[in-house]
Amino acid sequence: MTDTDLAAFNAPHLARFTTLLREAMAAGRLLRLVLVGYQGGVGEADAAGQPLQRVIVRAVVLRDEPHLSFVWRYPTKDITKNLPANEGVDAILAWLQAGAFRNAHLHTPSEEVQLAFSKKGKASVRIGKAAPGEATAAGEPDATATGGAAGAAVHAASAAHNRDKHRQLELSRPFLRELGVTDAQGHLIPAMSRKWKQINKFVEVFAAALGRSRLADKPAVHVADFGSGKGYLTFAVHDWLTNTLGRQARVTGVELRPDLVKLCQGVIQRLGLQGMAYEQGDVRDYHPSDLDVVIALHACDIATDYAIHLGIRAGAEVILCSPCCHKQIRPQLLSPHPLRPILQHGIHLGQEAEMLTDGLRALLLDAAGYDTQVFEFISLEHTNKNKMILAVKRAQPRPNDEVRAQIREIKAFYGIREQALESLLQADGLLPA
Repeated sequence: MTDTDLAAFNAPHLARFTTLLREAMAAGRLLRLVLVGYQGGVGEADAAGQPLQRVIVRAVVLRDEPHLSFVWRYPTKDITKNLPANEGVDAILAWLQAGAFRNAHLHTPSEEVQLAFSKKGKASVRIGKAAPGEATAAGEPDATATGGAAGAAVHAASAAHNRDKHRQLELSRPFLRELGVTDAQGHLIPAMSRKWKQINKFVEVFAAALGRSRLADKPAVHVADFGSGKGYLTFAVHDWLTNTLGRQARVTGVELRPDLVKLCQGVIQRLGLQGMAYEQGDVRDYHPSDLDVVIALHACDIATDYAIHLGIRAGAEVILCSPCCHKQIRPQLLSPHPLRPILQHGIHLGQEAEMLTDGLRALLLDAAGYDTQVFEFISLEHTNKNKMILAVKRAQPRPNDEVRAQIREIKAFYGIREQALESLLQADGLLPA
């Protein structure tokens, strides 16, 4: 069979497979596409210096537009590239037409579609049922439990809502072994299962925030993590940015305790991590020239205010905080008459101080030009607090007179004389006094 005859024979099979792929994407039912049996012919894979093991493709939403995310998996690294959906499908078809891969496996909640090439290069398409638990194993809702159009709708919503879940870290990542999350074989240590869940949840939140910000398409990202401790999340952010997204990342952990700084500097050195540093210091004394992302988890009392202020002053696009120890406002609080019988209980007064402190922080971030959310997060080490403040800088500023008036009214109602973040912003001229 000549090359022309072979191309003519394969054309309808490739067209059928491509149609099934586009239909799965349109219905929000694409769990993943896996290309295996690399034969050569894709320039960047040939130049990688390592054998390409497989390419894993998933649907994601970036800047409210459908994309395909390609993870090129090699023995010691993953490289991720994102393409607009149509452009991505065209690239897949071109590779398959050129014989770059021997097999392509299309996974949906109910089916597995396999495109295979024989030794003579003849294509065939086989359709079978999905393996039991396929949907839930992939981290997606089980459409078979919802059924029909409703199931498709569940997956369509899931593709947008969980667009970055597939980028969660893998247990094989070397930093997890160095930090004691996995053993020498890359298996999760049972006692660290809760920490592993926290790490992945944080990466999920971080990824969603990055996708909503002006950093979504920026090739280089500078992150500072204050009170970074042993660095579980600091290393995770660096690994996700560099290994999964292929970004040029500068990630700095800032920690007061010298033993933890030395430990993490050793991990960086042993793994040869580029663009990562660990420094001993305090958020109050840290003065970076530029920052894209500020992270501050476990920052006690007004240390959270200093971290938020630093982020605003540096023009950070994303600010992530998990506050604890709300001490500053509590002694100032009055108990307005309607609330006095409720607030006579110390536990209620503490809860009120926490709510007001973080509520004012969110309003001040709003006034400073950020879209802000306050939501429940998985409890983190050293604290039973599980609240997250997430702020993403707006592309365009808007008037803040109404928000500032709300802040004044709340302070007057509760007798709050001073709030640290407001004082810091006013001292720098970032908010009117």
